[in-house]
Order: sequence, then C-alpha cells, then structure tokens
Amino acid sequence: MEERVVLVDEDDNELGTEEKLKAHLEKKLHRAISVLIFNLKGEMLLQQRSASKYHCSLMWSNACCTHPRKGESVLDSACRRLKEEMGADCDLEEIASFIYEVKVDNDLYEYEYDYVFAGSYDGEFNLNHDEVESYKWMLPDDLMLDVEKNPGKYTEWFKIILNNFINGEFDL
Repeated sequence: MEERVVLVDEDDNELGTEEKLKAHLEKKLHRAISVLIFNLKGEMLLQQRSASKYHCSLMWSNACCTHPRKGESVLDSACRRLKEEMGADCDLEEIASFIYEVKVDNDLYEYEYDYVFAGSYDGEFNLNHDEVESYKWMLPDDLMLDVEKNPGKYTEWFKIILNNFINGEFDL
C-alpha cells in the first residue's frame, strides 16, 4: 500500500494528500507527529532510527514519529505509531505544534506541521526493528549537552523539539 501524507497550509487546513516520498522530495508542507516519552526518573526515551530508514538512518530521535493518515486524528496517529515502533502503549497528551523546514540527507526535505505529544511509560518495549535500531533513556539536561557536543547524531526535528522543551516553550 502506497504511503500518503496529508498536505496542509500554514493554518493546518487540509489541501489533499501526496505520496510520502514525493512530498519529501518536493518540500510540500504536511502533517506529522512527534512523541516524547518520559519515565518516572524524569528521563526521556530516545530511539535510534533503523538502518533501513530512507532518511536519517541510525540517527537518534524522540520516542517515535509518523504522519497521520487521511481521516485519522493526530492523537490516534501518535498512539498507533508508538505501538507500531516501540511496542508500547500509554496515555498521550498534545503539548505543542509547530512548523519546521529542514533539508535532510538523500536530497529530501522535512517540511512539516508537527504535533508534539508527551506521555509517561516505565514498561518493557517490543521494538519493531524495521523502524527502530535501538533505544536509551537520558535525562533532558544530559541529552542537551550531548546534542551540543554531537549534533550530527540527532535528527533535526528532534533538536528543535528538545530545544523548545528545555527552554520551557513546550509544557508538560
């Protein structure tokens, strides 16, 4: 089945759909989801993207990301993808949304209206290795220091999200 993304304008009004790779090649604004997960120690869950990803492979990022399907709510999309990628299920709350545009590898662009969700989880994971290479937990301050030292190890959207979270722009 062809993966499609929902194209939107800067006010998040739907404009139609587009094949996912084409939207990333042609820099078309579309909806996206980013999920942050914290444990009881206050650590943030990071996933290392699978080596088989078509962009940003083996880079570290937030717990999971996706694109909502046509007719799917952003919350349902976030819950679905957390289960698909990490094998985890928890309550999620929308904490922010923002638009960003960055060039990533393989001549692709991320131009997304990104909804950010947060949740708490302390259980086991059942990784989908087609999506996730590995995972780890880090305290946000330690993570920020590592991102400053090693920015090339982290996805661009995650660096934006982390910076906004650390600076209090995204409240939990």
